[in-house]
Amino acid sequence: MILVYTGDGKGKTSACTGQVVRAMGQGMTVAFGQFMKRDGQAGEQAMLAQWLGPRFLAGGCGFLRRDEDRPAHREAALQVLAWARRQMAEADMLVLDESLYAFGAGILLREEIEELMALARQQATHLVLSGRNAPDWLVDAADLVTSMTEIKHPWRAGIKAAPGIEY
Repeated sequence: MILVYTGDGKGKTSACTGQVVRAMGQGMTVAFGQFMKRDGQAGEQAMLAQWLGPRFLAGGCGFLRRDEDRPAHREAALQVLAWARRQMAEADMLVLDESLYAFGAGILLREEIEELMALARQQATHLVLSGRNAPDWLVDAADLVTSMTEIKHPWRAGIKAAPGIEY
């Protein structure tokens, strides 16, 4: 199956992490890669690294803030992509968190996502993709799509991001 967690609300990475827990509870082999996020940046990374060992990779450079940083982000995305292809051969489920952020930023290409989807279907590996603004072609191709919708968020009231909640 191809699963997509998207939308403008909080919870996409949390849903991906929950999907890992559920799959591992069923005895499945899971790999979890993060585009954009640097290692040590978010709380889930410590647990995923502990649970998955080398099947976890936070391979990003952080938020893409300046256009001159684009080549470094593209190189990081290519490394996560190569890692993902290798994981596909052994994993029952491959989660690629923030893959849609990378796509939206233009550092991951549609053809690369479509290639991963085809490979996942060929190898009967569940593929989980997350990030804002899932394109229509991906929504149409996926088996399950969930959109997180922000109704209320504390940052709108000036409250800073909280450890264990936001990261």
